[in-house]
Amino acid sequence: MSRVEHKLIRNPKRIAIVVGEASGDILGAGLVAQLKKQFPQCRFEGIGGPRMLEQGFISHFPMDRLAVMGLWEPLKRLPELLRIRRWLKQTYLSNPPDIFIGIDAPDFNLSLEESLRKQGVLTAHYVSPSVWAWRQGRVKKIARAVDLMLTLFPFEAEFYRAHAVKVICVGHTLADQIPLQPNHQLAREQLGAISPDDPCIALLPGSRASEVRYLTPIFLDAARICLQAMPTLKFVIPAANAMREKEINRQLASYPDLPVTLVYGNSHRVMAAADAVLMASGTTTLEALLLKRPMVIAYRMAGFSYSILKRLVKSKFIGLPNLLAGRMLVPEFIQNEATADKLATALLRYFNEPQLAADLQSSYLDIHNSLRLDADCAATQALTDLLADRQASEAEVES
Repeated sequence: MSRVEHKLIRNPKRIAIVVGEASGDILGAGLVAQLKKQFPQCRFEGIGGPRMLEQGFISHFPMDRLAVMGLWEPLKRLPELLRIRRWLKQTYLSNPPDIFIGIDAPDFNLSLEESLRKQGVLTAHYVSPSVWAWRQGRVKKIARAVDLMLTLFPFEAEFYRAHAVKVICVGHTLADQIPLQPNHQLAREQLGAISPDDPCIALLPGSRASEVRYLTPIFLDAARICLQAMPTLKFVIPAANAMREKEINRQLASYPDLPVTLVYGNSHRVMAAADAVLMASGTTTLEALLLKRPMVIAYRMAGFSYSILKRLVKSKFIGLPNLLAGRMLVPEFIQNEATADKLATALLRYFNEPQLAADLQSSYLDIHNSLRLDADCAATQALTDLLADRQASEAEVES
């Protein structure tokens, strides 16, 4: 999609956007950049991050005040979060924007969107919560809260259509940014941690403290088993931040025999340089797919938490590659199934059976193409059409 077409009676004067974390800031910045091309006199405001601020966005609160994870931290911050949401609600009810767009942060945004829409404010939500996987009853609230849902993945759009929620799949910005044929050797040269001929496995135990605590020892045990079978293997771990780097370094002290290189950040380059990836389930698995890397997915959590989630989750798979393929495209191991022996066996198959890795490439490419929809432009077009439809309806009423 090279440009956005619109048939508006009048151009919007104010567009409100609220994002709650870095991934939303990336989407928001791309969206604002495209909308500004169409509506250069429009004011963009709400809550945004540094990338959005670079586009001239006006943020009434720092984005990091919304960036809370887990169970305890949101409870500690609840009074502040409620105060921010109350201020936004009062502000946008007393002086409504042309449209309110919530990007991700569903626990914060959906209630706000519902309140605004009840009073006639046009609303859209960008990035679906995992309602198709668990707590499916939330789709009723979403239907009340939004005039339009913008999803990243086609299977999400199918779920909303089945529940009569207006939806458009706009694809994923990563699919637009990552080449269809990534340069494996160039990534190795740029990383500088792996010689051109060494077989290499990337280990990505996750970005959260609990993930590193539960998964790193199992990943390192699996690496040790793989090394026994392939003595020339090398391993690279990208630490998500300084805290994770410190924790992983401490765990590595128990594995002095493993040829492991720990790097700060650079997960994209590490995955692109590796021959295979062992990783925690999460959004990074999509990046590994787009980079065309053979992978094994694992996840472990506290036993009590897992016993609860197991009853709530309706999805057949946890890994995004498998969800997008609609089948077990890559191996995934959850909780007690995520043992060092099973992970090592699955990883070694990619080296012992080269055709297995080769067969993945075709499926990866199909999925990559299905997500390569020029997301920023597609989202802008969908929102512009939504604005045009609202204006047409208002004009009909007035006439």
